[in-house]
Amino acid sequence: MNIPTIETERLILRGFRRDDFGPLFEMWSDPRTGRLMGMAPLNEEDCWAKFLRTFGGWDVNGFGFWAIEEKASGRFVGEAGFLNARRAIEPPLPVPEIGWSLSPGAQGKGYASEAVAAAIAWGEKHFGRVRFSAIIDTENGPSLKLARKFEFVEVARTTYKDRPTIVLYREPG
Repeated sequence: MNIPTIETERLILRGFRRDDFGPLFEMWSDPRTGRLMGMAPLNEEDCWAKFLRTFGGWDVNGFGFWAIEEKASGRFVGEAGFLNARRAIEPPLPVPEIGWSLSPGAQGKGYASEAVAAAIAWGEKHFGRVRFSAIIDTENGPSLKLARKFEFVEVARTTYKDRPTIVLYREPG
């Protein structure tokens, strides 16, 4: 699958490469990332499985997650994109589900907003006029604020993997 590359003012959203595993593991093993995502830090084995899914998502679904690279430095700063996770959650999540995560050192710079705007623009062209969904841990204030900025609306509070979770939908614009 040819994964599209998206450039913004400060970022490049691109397909993952093997050498992204180190910085991805650093991000997901950091307790700060886990806390925002409502989960424990990932060990190397679980992060490797997550990493491999980034490749398969594009091949199986025709969409997936991009690695987010800072243009100025070439440094991996996070990930964003769409998924079909087949989550066991109520209410069910319409596909596509959008998600994003930034390395702790990249937070607070507006990168998440820039990456999500680019992903949504791509998604609207790729999927057409469809509802996007997202789930966010109730304690993740920065992601909730970002979701609201992009017109995601809370539709339910539920529990997912034993964590209080907010389900959000974004109607087609």
